[in-house]
Formats: sequence, C-alpha cells, structure tokens
Amino acid sequence: MDQLRLYNTLSRNKETFVPLHDGEVRMYVCGMTVYDYCHVGHGRLMVVFDMIQRWLRTLGYRVTYVRNITDIDDKIIRRAVDNGEPIRALTERFIEAMHEDEAALNIQRPDHEPRATQFIAQMLGMIDALERNGYAYQGRDGDVNYSVRKFAGYGQLSGKSLEDLRAGERVAQNDAKEDPLDFVLWKRFKEGEPPDTGWDSKWGRGRPGWHIECSAMSCALLGERFDIHGGGQDLQFPHHENEIAQSEGATGQHFVNYWLHNGFVNVDNEKMSKSLGNFFTLRDVLQRYDGEVIRMLILRAHYRSPLNYSDPHLDDARAALTRLYTALKDVAPDDRALDWSERHAAAFRAAMNDDFNTPVAFATLFDLVTDLNRTGDPALARQLKGLAGVLGMLGRDPREYLQGRAPAADGLAQLDAAQIDEQIEARAQAKHAKNYAEADRIRAALLDAGVVLEDKPGGTTEWRRV
Repeated sequence: MDQLRLYNTLSRNKETFVPLHDGEVRMYVCGMTVYDYCHVGHGRLMVVFDMIQRWLRTLGYRVTYVRNITDIDDKIIRRAVDNGEPIRALTERFIEAMHEDEAALNIQRPDHEPRATQFIAQMLGMIDALERNGYAYQGRDGDVNYSVRKFAGYGQLSGKSLEDLRAGERVAQNDAKEDPLDFVLWKRFKEGEPPDTGWDSKWGRGRPGWHIECSAMSCALLGERFDIHGGGQDLQFPHHENEIAQSEGATGQHFVNYWLHNGFVNVDNEKMSKSLGNFFTLRDVLQRYDGEVIRMLILRAHYRSPLNYSDPHLDDARAALTRLYTALKDVAPDDRALDWSERHAAAFRAAMNDDFNTPVAFATLFDLVTDLNRTGDPALARQLKGLAGVLGMLGRDPREYLQGRAPAADGLAQLDAAQIDEQIEARAQAKHAKNYAEADRIRAALLDAGVVLEDKPGGTTEWRRV
C-alpha cells in the first residue's frame, strides 16, 4: 500500500494512515438532516468524502463507506407540523431531492446510508449501557442525559477544557440536568407532539438525541472501533466530541483512529449557513451551472481550507473544466491502462497521498494538458482522462460537455445545436460572398448567446459553449 498521510483532527498532526485491518478501511461520515434542500455547504461535504473514498479505493483498499441520514430531529418535526404532513412524507421528499443533487455532482452512493429511525433499538441499547456504566441518568423532566464530567477524556477532539466550557455556560434555574454541560441522549415525548415522533423505552416514550444517533449507527455498521470518522468542521464540537464520549463510555474502548473535517464554505468571508440567511441550495445553483463545474469548484480547494463561493469563482471553475475537456476533444485516449509510473501520474499520486491535496493534483492535470496540447499524444490523453476520473471528473464525451445545453449563468446557452449549425452555415455563405461584416455579426451574435466558434483553415468545424 502507498504511504497515505492525512491530517488527524484528534492529534492535530498529519499522520501516516495505518488501517485497523490490513487492506480494509471502514469510514463513517455524518450526513444530512433531511428537512430542506441541500445547500452548497452540504454539497462540499458530500463531494469531499466522495473524493476521499474514491482515492482509498484507488489505493487498493476495500472500503466500507457509511454516510447516515438524520430523519428524526426537532427541525424535521417543526417543518412537518408547519406543513401539516407526516414526518415520513417530508423526509422521503428531501431524501429524494438529495439523491438528485448527488447525481448531478457525480457523487457515488455510500455503501450504507442508514436512517436514524431504523436504528432506534441500537440507540436504546447504547443508552442502557451508558446508564449501567454510570454515564447516563434520567433528569426530572424525563429526559435521559449524559454526565459529561464523568468522562475523563471530554474535550480531547475540540481542545476545549471543561473549565472553559463551564465558564461559558449560564445555569438555568430548576434545570432538570445535573450539570448544564450534560447533553440529552433520549428526549421524553411531550404532549402535543405528532404521534409518529416517539418510540417506547424503559425511560418512557420519546425519541433519540442527535448525538446518540451517529454513535449507534456507526458502531452497528462498522464495529465499536473503526478507522475514519468524517464531517464538516462545524461538527467537531459538540457533535463529534459527544460521539466520542458516548461511544467510549458505552464500549470502554477507543472509538475512532482518524478524524477528518472539511472546511467551511464562505460567502463574503462569512460561513454559509441557514441561520445567517446567506446559503444557496444546490438545486438553485444547478439551474445556472453544470454539476461538474460545482464539483470542480469544490475539489480545486484543499478540503480543510475555507472555500469561497461566488459566481466569479464558479465561472473560473467552468473555464478550467472547459480547458480540460477541450484538451481531450481532438485526441482520443489510447486503450491502455493508467500508467502510475508516468511522471504526471506519479506527481498526482504524491499529491493525493499528502492529505488529499487536490489543488496540487489539479495543477498536475493542467501541466498534463499543456503537454497533451503540444504533442497530441494519445497516451497523454489516456493519462489525463484516467487521473481526472479518479476525482470523478471528465467522465463525459468532450463534445457532449462542450456543446451540451448545460445550465449557464446570465441566460446563456439557449440555442440548440441545429440553430447553431444554421448560423455557422449562414456565416460560411456570408464569407463566401465576401460579406465579412455579416460574418462578423453572426460570430458576435453567437458569442453573445454563449457560443464560441473555432475557425480553422478549412472553415468553422467546431464550436463550444462558454
């Protein structure tokens, strides 16, 4: 196996990856809470960990990739009540929308996509173990809580001390918790809540807290100890911190070896979030940009770095993707296997093994494009298509992408191929009649419509969308 090095949030260092079982990787990623459409921040998480699982498989590992769905939650309940619809109807609708967005971004489905409501029994079993081990108690309001101060390692992932956390808390009068830092494991059913939001337990009818869901699902599908746990940077505390406390408190053993967190998506230097009202849903962006352009935007930034979202950045990503497809348009790749000993592939591999350094990997692809454009070598075309394919890119026929009626900003790309061919023929006739002003007018009008003509000595034989 290659020496993959990755940044472990737990140790705050870049470490050589050593799986628990030789040749096998078990990875869990916190997925979506399905009460609304996915925004670009969700898209980044899905694309990043899709890229990571693809690279692990490229290295030859047998990967079990789990990404959960939270389908019971306070926000889900509120939205369903406001809409006057059953919880299941709401969640099914947004799960289907999420899968549509994933397909547009060429995201492979995880090996397992567990829903929280399918693992209630496992959650109750874990809460019962925590109670037996002295970490859980039932408060005066009926909720079952986790006693944070009883877990010696609390704060190890986030670097937060209990003293700092306690200083930032305000103690509510008659608080049902023993300590304000304690978090809920099981929420007691409240009068007036929809009947499909509760399950019976020895602590009374209720529903799980958010944190226990991921602990139970990951342990059930991957074992009580596994290799990689991922998620967005915003989940590091308290969600992932609480997962460690729950899982290790219940099982008595180390939970996860490597913690990976992707960075925020920023708009005007502020984190994209629904609470700030500065978020963009993927399906809104997909009305104007091809899904592969969005994937390019996300992967050109290092996964741990902030990603600046804007239309100009998307336009730049589109231009970069166009350059890659254009390089493959006139040179058909040969049919040999990807050659990892070739210098571009070796540089690409080194970049990806250095904590999934996709910016350097893409720089290598553009160096390869330069050599391909200069030589027209089918072997280099094969290398470009193969290496980009590792990242989930360049999977379409180049002309299909370059001439396709993909969504485009500013209302461009409205002409279909037949209309464009008619204008190209009219321009050719104008040039034949030496009416160069008309030929220039047609060319300019096509450009205004988002179509670039490629003139060659034999005439205009190619065109593409901007």
